[in-house]
Amino acid sequence: MTTAAGRPATLDDVARAAGVSRSTASRVIAGTGFASSTARQRVRTAADLLGYVPNPAARALVHGTGVRLLVAVAGTGPAVLDDPYVDQAVAAVARACAPHDLGVAVQWLPLDTPERLIQLTDDRGVAGLVLLNTTASLLGLVPRRLHGRTVSIGIGSAAVPSVDIDNGGATATIVRHLYASGRRRIAMVTGPRWLACATRSVRAYRGLLRDAGLPAREVVGDFSAARGHAAAREVLRRWPDTDAIVGISDATALGVIGRLRADGVRVPDDVAVTGFDDIPLASTAALTTASHPVRQIITTAATMVLEQRPAPATTVFPSTLVRRGSA
Repeated sequence: MTTAAGRPATLDDVARAAGVSRSTASRVIAGTGFASSTARQRVRTAADLLGYVPNPAARALVHGTGVRLLVAVAGTGPAVLDDPYVDQAVAAVARACAPHDLGVAVQWLPLDTPERLIQLTDDRGVAGLVLLNTTASLLGLVPRRLHGRTVSIGIGSAAVPSVDIDNGGATATIVRHLYASGRRRIAMVTGPRWLACATRSVRAYRGLLRDAGLPAREVVGDFSAARGHAAAREVLRRWPDTDAIVGISDATALGVIGRLRADGVRVPDDVAVTGFDDIPLASTAALTTASHPVRQIITTAATMVLEQRPAPATTVFPSTLVRRGSA
């Protein structure tokens, strides 16, 4: 049953209907601690009338088996935590956890010491885990007690389901768009080679150019505007006839555009530029890009952790082309 507002009943709803405090309702539902016989009867009656089903995350909180979800972000350095994507991810997890009184913690996982994950998850206060920038080595270090309570953004395993965007499909759509507009000398500023989503994008780019009989032109990037800025000049130094540059992210693409315009290269007349993510600044800069519903993806992952119910091994969200003036 749902409440009058059309949502599932919460512990707060039960406490309110029973006329008791939330802590009293929690003790009665959990079967722990003191509560008067009158309070127990009121809470049980209210729970039955509202069709209240204790959430697994709430039970974990009551029984002391976890009070927060951990968002663990792999990267080469702690600066990875400054990525706007991480900000969006943490905010989405916090919104999902708020109704269950679960906190959120975020930690950097150094690529060269993935065993740091073991130390972090040894803490019994961790009720669940969301992995960002996941690597195969990290998947193998998820403790058994968190199997069923861990979701990866990126690659997954038999024990850890994954949720992600269709990076490869988005890149393929972008390259086809550039090709259809007459571009034939298409370069790409990629992401780090260790990151699964970046690898999918590069594979899609290479495959389409190979099928069209065109050479791949790749410069390694890191999702940042600063690297895009430097990479643009490197692309034109190595391949002066380049007529399009695919950025691995919007930040990368905006850096590319800044460098090109500073060097007197017209966008899109001389060189078309595309990104990926469709961040708010993309529309202001008239950047052709592809959508990336970060909030929806992360909320889905957090909900899978909280509900602990069987889920597909892989959940992939589609991305759509957003056409603007840069391409």
